[in-house]
Amino acid sequence: MLKLNIAVEDKNSKARTGYFETAHGIVETPIFMPVGTQGTVKAVNQSYLESDIHAQIVLSNTYHLYLRPGTEVLFEAGGLHKFMNWHKPILTDSGGYQVFSLSGLRKLKTDGVEFRSHIDGSKHLFTPEKVVGIQRVIGSDIMMSLDECTPYPCEYEYAAKSVKLTSDWAILNKEAFNNTQPLYGHKQFLFGIIQGSVYKDLREKSAVHLLNIDFDGYAIGGLAVGEPTEVMYDIVDFTTGFMPKDKPRYLMGVGRPENILEAVERGIDMFDCVMPTRNARNSNLFTSAGVLSMRNARYKNDFNTIDENCDCYTCSNYTKAYLRHLFIAGEILALELASIHNLHYYLNLVKDAGDHIKNGNFQEWKSEIVSKISLNVNNKSED
Repeated sequence: MLKLNIAVEDKNSKARTGYFETAHGIVETPIFMPVGTQGTVKAVNQSYLESDIHAQIVLSNTYHLYLRPGTEVLFEAGGLHKFMNWHKPILTDSGGYQVFSLSGLRKLKTDGVEFRSHIDGSKHLFTPEKVVGIQRVIGSDIMMSLDECTPYPCEYEYAAKSVKLTSDWAILNKEAFNNTQPLYGHKQFLFGIIQGSVYKDLREKSAVHLLNIDFDGYAIGGLAVGEPTEVMYDIVDFTTGFMPKDKPRYLMGVGRPENILEAVERGIDMFDCVMPTRNARNSNLFTSAGVLSMRNARYKNDFNTIDENCDCYTCSNYTKAYLRHLFIAGEILALELASIHNLHYYLNLVKDAGDHIKNGNFQEWKSEIVSKISLNVNNKSED
């Protein structure tokens, strides 16, 4: 079992700090996982992930790694850790999100989901058993069960059928997990994913069923797919009430910095999202003063650091003027420096959240931070 050792619980909310241990290291919570879908966090090399960004765990995707480079290559390499030269924990999504995002290329079946590759159109069937097998070959520390992520809006009847499908697959996932062994000598863990769209009775039904299966940890899926933010917060708050206190709680695909802090307050421990790196590649930087667009003409002669409250590699060595120049000139270095900064910002944010939970002033700090970080400091850009 993957036990979450709770260090401190906030007296005025569900927020908590803790840690869990894997073969590749300890993960302190709350934690944000940089997304390395294809075995790489876009525009950031592994040395910066470890030394400057201080990433404790990264996320990769079963579907994409299965297609490229393929399980034969990964097995010959000795697993993803060796293949990408990453010595800390890895969590792999099951490919379930692609059931949602690639809906035009898939067909749901009772025993799994049939995909058409977005690369060459070839057909592939992902069953719960196959997904576990692929993740054994990848060698991730935490494996996710195959599930269906419903869209928003979603009719109640469809959501109910989806919950049953996810629950049926969850049983098969756990059986396949119990009937197979790790390939590279380190222990792997399996998380279940709670679904149910925005319907509380379905969320409760899904959670209760998955708890009976006894997974190593639990995720909330099917949110941040278009529903109003307050609805997301309400569903998170409701669902964490059914999740075990002594196992990690993971909110999948969320999100903006303020979303993360609100979810921490509601009892979530783990997060992932492409937002910090995707925004960075589009010249938008998260800072303690709000979001900056680094293409803005106002930074042409601004030789100040990007964020005076940040000590990341980018802020310690480069100015706003230089970073703007790189973006305007189309230089690849702009993507790396911006991505390093945004990931550093996210990792520092959850670390600060944990520190303030320990200090007993999390809610006051959160309210102050949220009012700043959601600001768009400048919304005009110059190409």
